[in-house]
Amino acid sequence: MSKPFDDNDDDDNNSNLGPDDNGDAGEEISITVDDERLLLGTAADSGDLKDERLSLHRLFRYGLLSDEHSSLVEERLAAEINQVAPKVALEPWLIAKDYATGALLAEELDRLATAEDRAILRSLSDCVRLLSLPAPHIAYDAKAYWRVTAALFAARKKRWHVLSKPMLAEVESFLYGWAAAPLVLQVTPELQHYDLAVDAALGLGHFMVTCRIQAAQEEVRNEYRHRDDDQTSDKTATSKDSAPDDVPEDHVMVCSLPEQGASSSSLTRTYKSAINSPLPLTLAPPLPKVRATLLFEFPYAQEAIDAILSDLIGQRIVRLKPTLLVGQPGAGKSRFARRLAEELGLIVWRVDGAQSDGSIFAGTDRRWHSTEPCHPFMAVHRAAHANPLVLIDELEKAATRSDHGRLWDCLLGFFEPETAARYPDPALQTTLDLSHVNYVMTANSTDALPSPLRDRLRIINFPTPQANDLDQLLPAVLAGIAIERQLDPRWITPLNGDEYHATAYHWRGGSVRQLKRIVEVILKAREKNTVPN
Repeated sequence: MSKPFDDNDDDDNNSNLGPDDNGDAGEEISITVDDERLLLGTAADSGDLKDERLSLHRLFRYGLLSDEHSSLVEERLAAEINQVAPKVALEPWLIAKDYATGALLAEELDRLATAEDRAILRSLSDCVRLLSLPAPHIAYDAKAYWRVTAALFAARKKRWHVLSKPMLAEVESFLYGWAAAPLVLQVTPELQHYDLAVDAALGLGHFMVTCRIQAAQEEVRNEYRHRDDDQTSDKTATSKDSAPDDVPEDHVMVCSLPEQGASSSSLTRTYKSAINSPLPLTLAPPLPKVRATLLFEFPYAQEAIDAILSDLIGQRIVRLKPTLLVGQPGAGKSRFARRLAEELGLIVWRVDGAQSDGSIFAGTDRRWHSTEPCHPFMAVHRAAHANPLVLIDELEKAATRSDHGRLWDCLLGFFEPETAARYPDPALQTTLDLSHVNYVMTANSTDALPSPLRDRLRIINFPTPQANDLDQLLPAVLAGIAIERQLDPRWITPLNGDEYHATAYHWRGGSVRQLKRIVEVILKAREKNTVPN
């Protein structure tokens, strides 16, 4: 007795919707119980198939069957169609087995699928196209080809985890061979002898796998070829730069020096706490709380806040992309960067871009009496954790002369994770792991910045507050003034009607510093006019 061609395609609901579906790709279409019962009674004999193939989507089953059972694959599909739609004429396609008759059969199944609301008919229509389409280097129906391609990739998402590695490799070989065929077959003469798209996909898939295996083998050979040199380099690095194996979780060995040189100079004694000691990484706090606090103080900068905090979604430690805040003077960029660091639990190391050059920021050589390590390491030492925030103000005003190296140029290495993880400090004369240091910069414009630097930065336009932001800004301004006076914010009551109107008259948007000065004048006037009891 023949074994039923079991089809477990619960993904027939919507996975085979393609470009012909008039935009209804997201519609849920249910397979009826009758459809499942008919499939279980199909006459297609699958007794000679591997059991694991029974769990595949039918598109992949027929694609792989075409490689091994080319003389029977159309008959198998016809038997399955006959069980589901017995009134459909199958003889022309079975006799001709060409694309013209296959296209007519597929269109008829599509019409039935629409009329009867049965997704299984659309899936069978895709299978007919799969077995009938000519190879892409021949004249072919691009719309039908990409419809089948979309159906294959949609089917890929279903039950992928249950396949064994050999079967997964076989299916992926066919899938990516099919997707790549339109381009590769036009430029690869040795593969142009295929007439059918499914045969071309199988041949190209095997060709791609062979190329990948050969590339992997060559990579292994290169690795062994250079192993002796690498081992020699590793031994040298281990004796000087590598961190010990017992670094605790969420810690980083930023600086490692040989014991004989760790205390050989006043420089290393000054930074002893950050040398040969694993430093902790600051963990990310609850982001909703940080966001709410920043929005209270900077209600006009919601997009900037969300853009920066998005780096920490799902992250365990605080690690931000190098960010440049661009905005008008007085918009609050520097204060925002400091408050961001405080809410994230980071220590801030501020650098004035207008007064720094490359030799200062990147560190000075030990031969000079004024030698100092690079600023990021000094920030790590002061913070006592490995991911402080380095704030560079007015980046666009950095000196453009290259006598001692431009600040813009030396920053490039710190922004590249691979380089920052092995930064050669000229003062300590060892490599430092500075890959976890966070960088936030401010600028009024980006016109003067070189393009290599802009390419490595996430540039965020920091907005200027407008007059309609006054109501939201006043509570934060009053709270900030109270903190500066070392008072409880509740001691400073909100502005009354006349005070509010005076503030709104003199501040029409723009600098937050100007708004703060206006509010301070009003508070002084209030205190002066207050008559003690």
